[in-house]
This record gives sequence, C-alpha cells and structure tokens, in this order.
Amino acid sequence: MLGGGLFLLGVALEAAHLKLGAKAIPIVCLLAWLWPPRERYARLICVGLVLSLVGDVLLEVGPHLFLHGLGAFLFAHVAYVAAYLTVTRTPSLARGLPFALLAVGTSVFLWPGLGGMALPVTTYVAVICTMMWRSAAMVGEAGLERRKQWVALAGALMFAASDGLIAIQLFVQPVAGASYVIMVLYWAGQFCIALSAREPQSLASPAPVTAV
Repeated sequence: MLGGGLFLLGVALEAAHLKLGAKAIPIVCLLAWLWPPRERYARLICVGLVLSLVGDVLLEVGPHLFLHGLGAFLFAHVAYVAAYLTVTRTPSLARGLPFALLAVGTSVFLWPGLGGMALPVTTYVAVICTMMWRSAAMVGEAGLERRKQWVALAGALMFAASDGLIAIQLFVQPVAGASYVIMVLYWAGQFCIALSAREPQSLASPAPVTAV
C-alpha cells in the first residue's frame, strides 16, 4: 500500500525519482509474500513477478528502454502461461476464441499509430491474450483450487486492461487521469495472480516444535 501510494504521489507531483524508487515496492512485497514457492505453479508465478519487476524499472527509467521493458513483460506473460499450463493443457478452443478475436481487434485498432513498433506491440498483444486464454482454460479443472482459478482469471483480465489503457495512451491519444487507473489495475491484477499461487499457511511454514 505504501509503495503504491508513494508511486501515485510521484505521478501527481511529476517526481521521476520518487516514481522510480517506489514503483518496484508492490511487486517486491508480493514476491516476499509468496516466498518460498514450493509448487511448480508458484515458482513460475514468481518468475513472472520478477520479470514484471524488471519491466517496471526499465519502463520507469526512460522511454529509451521501452522495448526492453516491453520484452520483460512479454516474458512475464510467458511465465504465467507456463504456470497455467501446469494446471491444464486442455486446448479449450471455445474459451480461446474471444481472446483471439480480442488480439486481432486490438491490433487492428492500434495499427495506425504503431509505426515502427507494429511488430513488437502486436506480438505482445498476442502473448497477453494467450495468457488470458490459458487462465480462462484453468476454470473448472482439477489441478488448482476453484477459488484460485477465478482469482487468476480476474488478475489476467485486470493486467490486460491496464496494458490496454497504456496502449491507448501511447499509440492513440492521451487520456487525462489514466495513469492512476493503469497502475491500480496493474497492481490489483498482479495481486490476484500472486494470490492464486499463495500456498496455505500450514504448508508454507513448518509447524512449531514444542518441548516435552
């Protein structure tokens, strides 16, 4: 909460150093909250969070590192896809169709403003839509608690909504106040994704030993 609040204060004050220093705090806290990850699903989610952390820092350093930051987030989504595939590899093509249509529609909508960024951005759109598809494919499967399946899907959708607003800001037209919505959606999405990997406390830490 404190890190997120400091970052949003930095946005309001246009304080670059405050934003750079505070932006990583929420993701670091999520990683600490999940540590140590014992199950493969949780380990892959942690890899995605680490890559997201790298992307956060790179994007905040400056526009000249935008492609590097985009690449870090792309691989974060690949890690999330890999995590979801540990739950189920069922194709679920019917669930994938809406996200395929979303990927095509988004790419067509953004295309006029992409210029030289067309290839990396459309690739990123395809990957994040795949991430949403695979999170949706988990729902109803036996490999993960049902509540966590829905939480992971909600996180994927919020993450994508955040990135969609960023794309509009960068390649269509700026929207007043969008920066606050973008970050709240991003943090909420990452929290939900991390929550889906959170192990029960009884498994995450050993029981205390009492003397006889």
